[in-house]
Amino acid sequence: FALEKPHDLALGTVATLAEATEVQPSAIIRFANALGYKGYSDMQQVFKGHLVERSASYRERIDQLRIKQLSGARAPAGVLHQLVGDSVAELGHLEEGIAEADLMAAVKLISGAQRVHVLAQRRAYPVAGYLSYALGQLELRTHLLDGAGGMLRQTLRGVAPEDVLLVVSFRNYSAEVLEAAESCAARGVPVVAITDGPLSPLKAHANVCFELADDSSRPFRSLVGPLCLAQALVMSTGHHLADKPSSTPAASRRKAKK
Repeated sequence: FALEKPHDLALGTVATLAEATEVQPSAIIRFANALGYKGYSDMQQVFKGHLVERSASYRERIDQLRIKQLSGARAPAGVLHQLVGDSVAELGHLEEGIAEADLMAAVKLISGAQRVHVLAQRRAYPVAGYLSYALGQLELRTHLLDGAGGMLRQTLRGVAPEDVLLVVSFRNYSAEVLEAAESCAARGVPVVAITDGPLSPLKAHANVCFELADDSSRPFRSLVGPLCLAQALVMSTGHHLADKPSSTPAASRRKAKK
């Protein structure tokens, strides 16, 4: 509960948290003590601090960075050097944390689907945009679900069990993306999720779930790992289509054109 609903811990009282977690108030205090805090208030300060960081504007985040950094790190070259170093480390963790079996399972779902629907919002939207574009270049019937005009729920009704839904969302998770994954999974639509950890609410609804470490302590969280994974999925799907051209919807369309 603490990891999935950090806002509740940042703003709630012991009594409200006890009710939400269905435990005695004393259990909340013992939980804080077990983690090394003197009491609930001390533990709550940690969650309040993260809440302030996440709600800060980009200008405010920059100001916070300037306080911690030397002048050289603030120059464009210093910023680039820091981001490159962070990205290299992120990609190393990505390679270690992604199982080949999950990659293959996702590739089979994508390449065998009648239609591929892709959904992400806010920070994760560029990943969905790339997946929609690149999978379309493989001649797969791909649709980017942008929810224009407030029509997302109506659009989702047309997603069939023969299709696949690709969703991308990180903390703090988009409510619309979570709702889409839940409703599609309930109707038997395969769901492939790219998210940030085993406690992500997307995990419960996904046939394949890629859990990428997402350092929420950074003022600006990276998309290098998710985009690299998205490229790997596209390229692997392309190889799979080429290896088994007669068994995929895209290949059938190519054959029909000939």
